Amino acid sequence: MTLIRFDDVSLDFGDQTILRNAGFAIESGERVCLIGRNGAGKSTTLKLLSGALEADRGEIVRRDALVVSELAQALPDATGEQTVRDMVASGLAGIAALLDDYRARAAGQLDAHGLRELETLHRQIDAHGGWQIDQRIDATISELNLPADRRLRELSGGWRRRVALAAALVQQPDLLLLDEPTNHLDIVTIQWLENVIHNLRGAVLFITHDRAFLKRLATRIVEIDRGRLTSWPGDFDNYLRRKEKALEDEATEQARFDRKLEQEEIWIRQGIKARRTRNEGRARALQKMREQRAARLARDGQARMHIEAAAESGRKVIRARNISFAYGAEPLIRDFSIRIVRGDRIGILGNNGVGKSTLLKLLLGELAPQSGTVKHGSNLEIGYFDQLRETLDPARSVADNVADGRTHITVAGKDRHIIGYLKGFLFSPKRAQTKVAALSGGERNRAILARLFTRPANLLVLDEPTNDLDMETLEVLEDKLASFSGTLLIVSHDRQFLDNVVTSTVAFEADGRVQEYVGGYTDWLRQGHELADIERAARAARPAAPSAGSAAAPGVRKLSYHEQRELDGLPAAIEQLESRRDTLRKTMAAPDFYASGHDTVQAAVHELARAETALEDLVERWSELEERQQAWRDSRRR
Repeated sequence: MTLIRFDDVSLDFGDQTILRNAGFAIESGERVCLIGRNGAGKSTTLKLLSGALEADRGEIVRRDALVVSELAQALPDATGEQTVRDMVASGLAGIAALLDDYRARAAGQLDAHGLRELETLHRQIDAHGGWQIDQRIDATISELNLPADRRLRELSGGWRRRVALAAALVQQPDLLLLDEPTNHLDIVTIQWLENVIHNLRGAVLFITHDRAFLKRLATRIVEIDRGRLTSWPGDFDNYLRRKEKALEDEATEQARFDRKLEQEEIWIRQGIKARRTRNEGRARALQKMREQRAARLARDGQARMHIEAAAESGRKVIRARNISFAYGAEPLIRDFSIRIVRGDRIGILGNNGVGKSTLLKLLLGELAPQSGTVKHGSNLEIGYFDQLRETLDPARSVADNVADGRTHITVAGKDRHIIGYLKGFLFSPKRAQTKVAALSGGERNRAILARLFTRPANLLVLDEPTNDLDMETLEVLEDKLASFSGTLLIVSHDRQFLDNVVTSTVAFEADGRVQEYVGGYTDWLRQGHELADIERAARAARPAAPSAGSAAAPGVRKLSYHEQRELDGLPAAIEQLESRRDTLRKTMAAPDFYASGHDTVQAAVHELARAETALEDLVERWSELEERQQAWRDSRRR
């Protein structure tokens, strides 16, 4: 079943064509990956799908009552008192508003017009499954193993990303939209997200640069290129093969067209003799060819990078012996030793918060180990990607930032104009003159790489260099790093990037060890080890249970005899009320119910409202007594 369809959709932003007569459809149950260069219009296409943006021309056809939810790139705000449950419930804010409206109307006296409006509200709530709103929230929190009562400000970025996904999933969407969902997530959270999406019943359309994530999930790939949406059924490897062939065919066809156009231009410019026998149909065909050629959107230039290598370092680059470091009482690194020699390509693998960046700083001498020693070899020239994030001036242009205000830079021993150099990092002349503050995340990362690679280095240190990069730029970066003659230290959560670039891996493992292995991520995975995960739900949720045999904690009171009797009887009372509520809803959902007379309808509406209010009170009371009873039991086990 088709959920949503583009029919000849076009959209322009100023002089930039985003979509031109695009056709596209999403079917139930599909998992579609939308790919394309940074700036091609991927996020804009998601806004068209969600309804946040309207097309200039063409039609976007949606299935009736289609539910679309979106996981935005930005993390939820974490400055207030909002709890996890509040955030998840916000995903159903629209349905909650319908319920509030329904209950407010049902509590009053209604005339015939009011009853018709109430009937409409009833059907809308039915269509969205809105009568069990609290149960849906609780079920989603339980399925995703979230700490319901924790405040968002107490959670890490990875956990806030999980909560944001829950707010999207609680809507039970027919179509879920994900825009770079793996950005800034660690490996364990990315794998968790893969499993959740893989098991969804609805359709999913996602944008990602993470090729391992793409390969695990996508059943179809859709590419946005020069305003066109092209569908490529099958997996990513199939897309790469067919895309290469399509580009070759396109180049051949365009060359054939251009030769014919050139021949026709020669014919039309022949003098008096040609004009005497000129065919007017041929002249009109030439005019049409000219228009086709003028409308052709040229493919953007290929990404090109050059890493400016410094003179060779000494054979020994870094030697760390038994180094340890802790923040307060929390040890991050214990008795770690490593010997790094010229030409080593080392990936640092671990989940958020385990100490990867701290290890880099220890190895680079920015932090002193609390025990052990770190020694550097001779003639080291270090290029550090993470440091450059802080030195980009948002008020200056890309060109000024990369070239420090100069018009020319030296690359591979030759002078190059900064605008020409930046073309290799996919910045057009106009974009190269844009202030850094106006750049997207991917453009900012490309600017950082462009600046880094103008500086001679024989030890490159890259801390999460792949975030927001499109796949073409990512693959060019991989190629250049693979041919770099110096030494590499790379921190990344991109599993395929590590597999393609590094020759050994330092892993922060679940047993608290930091251990070195030969090979990349996949080679480490075959060893059967697990990464340390300091953000597990059990650790993020509540303090540890008290030990047995101790006295009750202050303020914890055992249920009285009457309270215990009340708690024991509540499940049966709740079940009885739920049965009555469901019967009333079924009666009111009948097609002819609202034609059965004003008094009958009014009585049923009021009875349903009373039943729902009473049910909410009983459930709340049961929850209160159950929590107190559990707290008493826990306190007795201390």
